[in-house]
Amino acid sequence: MTRVVISQPMYFPWAGFLAQMALADIFIWLDDVQFSKGSYTNRIQVKMPTGSKWMSVPLEGKGSFKKTRELASVGNNWIRSHRGLLSQSLQDRPHTASAIDIFDRSVATDSTLCDQLMVSAEALANHLDILPRCVLKASDLNVGGTSWSRVLELVKVVSGSEYVTGHGALGYLDHDAFEKQGVAVKYMDYAPLPWPQPFGAFTPYVTGLDLVASLDAAQARFHLRPASIDWRTFASLGGKQL
Repeated sequence: MTRVVISQPMYFPWAGFLAQMALADIFIWLDDVQFSKGSYTNRIQVKMPTGSKWMSVPLEGKGSFKKTRELASVGNNWIRSHRGLLSQSLQDRPHTASAIDIFDRSVATDSTLCDQLMVSAEALANHLDILPRCVLKASDLNVGGTSWSRVLELVKVVSGSEYVTGHGALGYLDHDAFEKQGVAVKYMDYAPLPWPQPFGAFTPYVTGLDLVASLDAAQARFHLRPASIDWRTFASLGGKQL
């Protein structure tokens, strides 16, 4: 079995995204589709003493009508600002230095913003020892099509036999078409274990740097609890988790 995960680039993503990466044999960055405003491509939440706050990379032209690989940030002052937010959010954690080091190394490159976004997620996965054995970019695979049909073709071009996706795909995937091509479809069953986290009630919906700062790599990996469920089961639950 070859399990495939496909996703648009994400900026220091949350624990659920890292759990999805952990399940993948082959991971494909969907870097050649139009940027979606309000997505998690260029932003993520951090937990602050006063509540959660968005950490967003400002985009030239707000990213309008741009493919993800074409995105560019407005200057680089955001790097210092985000580092300051993280220093406040992750203060006094056991492994704050490791988390800040991941941040520094991910953004301190001369590559494109899209590459920085992908590196940010891969650096988290590498730290947790869950980086898939094969990571590719859709732009390098020369696969056409749109919507679910392109996703299916991407899975097929890498000889995938199982596709694991997030919950939003339930409304547009043609699951029968995947199965006719020999590809099983699974949905994420997000169930990360809570980790020590200050500033009020626990929330998993913050950057994975929060997890890294709180636990050593082995403990953090255990807290991800990566799991998936068959699409029929997921659909029978009305698109909700078990």
